[in-house]
Amino acid sequence: MASSSTFNPHPPPPKPSSTHFPKTPPLLAHTLQTPPKTLTHQDPKLIITGGATLSGHVPISGSKNSALPILAATLCCSGQTKLKNVPNLFDTRSMLSILESLGAEVEVFGGEVVVSTDGVRSVEPCEGEIGKIRGGFLVIGPLLGRFGEAVVGLPGGCDIGARPVDLHIRGLRALGASVDCRDGKVIAHASNGKGLVGGRFRLDYPSVGATETLMMAACMADGMTVLSNVAQEPEVIDLAHFLMDTGACVEGAGTDKLLIKGRRKLHDSEYSIIPDRIEAGTFMLAAAITRSCITMSPIVPSHLSCLINKLVTAGCKISQCTPDALEFSAVPAKSRDGLHGFDVRTSPFPGFPTDLQPQTMALLTTCQGLSVVEESVFENRMNHVTEMQKFGPRIQVRGSTALVFGKDSGRLYGSRVAASDLRGGVSLVLAGLAAQGTTEVNGIAHIDRGYENFEMKLRLLGADVKRLTIPP
Repeated sequence: MASSSTFNPHPPPPKPSSTHFPKTPPLLAHTLQTPPKTLTHQDPKLIITGGATLSGHVPISGSKNSALPILAATLCCSGQTKLKNVPNLFDTRSMLSILESLGAEVEVFGGEVVVSTDGVRSVEPCEGEIGKIRGGFLVIGPLLGRFGEAVVGLPGGCDIGARPVDLHIRGLRALGASVDCRDGKVIAHASNGKGLVGGRFRLDYPSVGATETLMMAACMADGMTVLSNVAQEPEVIDLAHFLMDTGACVEGAGTDKLLIKGRRKLHDSEYSIIPDRIEAGTFMLAAAITRSCITMSPIVPSHLSCLINKLVTAGCKISQCTPDALEFSAVPAKSRDGLHGFDVRTSPFPGFPTDLQPQTMALLTTCQGLSVVEESVFENRMNHVTEMQKFGPRIQVRGSTALVFGKDSGRLYGSRVAASDLRGGVSLVLAGLAAQGTTEVNGIAHIDRGYENFEMKLRLLGADVKRLTIPP
């Protein structure tokens, strides 16, 4: 085992509030409330009066699913790393707390984050923070790669199905790590007592998290690593670009095979996070379900080509204003015109994203005809259907497949519903926007985990949405 004489196996107490994001950019500073860290009876809720037409421009925040692994990857780097376009979210704040618990110094200036890891003196992050978010487990890769050992608690996150870490563990073993699981923790060290070594590993499934963990670990392993059947998501490519910006040698990002030549040391960097494709897709679906026309930027259209193709087939019109801006319209040309339903099967990129499945189902309840939604990524990603049915649509679930009978089965009516996960919760908000009457969405701390200033952006587009906090 690598020497632990320079490390404190127990994390130091968190530093003072230097990592706290400002509550919001100046434009929205008068209304944002910081989301709670735990879900309690005091969680805020959204009150939505449906029927409003949306218009105007919505700014798209940086990608949560890029920011989390890139923040973890700063542990690979010496010196100070400056990240731009980091979204102010519960999950990103939790990841910053995880880095601080290891001894990193973190400063936040608006949407910019500066991380210095030269003071890291622990390889065991705060177990409480790790348990809050799924992405916290990603630090195991850079810790093993740079320091030769890591002790990381099992991750938290949304309850949308089994997301085991076995692929992470088996891949790390292929890079020369000895890995054990006990007492709710993954305990790993380099078997040779020095550091990881290059190896070959084929993922049984193109897991985004496992691909990111192994990529970070391999960047500092001795020798060449070949990873096959890897994830090809834009967020994986973004992580690879960040690592290459720090001196790593990574080839094949965006394909199903990565070739990584390990480096002994990676340097500091300044890097900007890509726009959040899931947020952009959610606002497209918000415009579609309200039959509205909006513009949005920044956006990378190729990251959403599967959703865009489906929405165009349904009858929406999408035009590119600038290289990073789109106009999206679902306004019917005639009063009798409507959007047509379509079928969806989720799959890894470039397939239809599972993170947009619940929101798409909300839209399909307002479209003409029968639509079939098949979930092939997470087995519990139909949990939102029970709540969505309270709006009145006819939806039948058979295992991982849902039959959505569309507007022919009746219109949506406002209801009192509760979010049980991030994307499912947002789908209920979209349904509320289209429903007749008032909707109350509880449990929105789930939504705060992945959408920056969500209801503020909806209000800027003309939606009648307000946040209420239940008094203690």
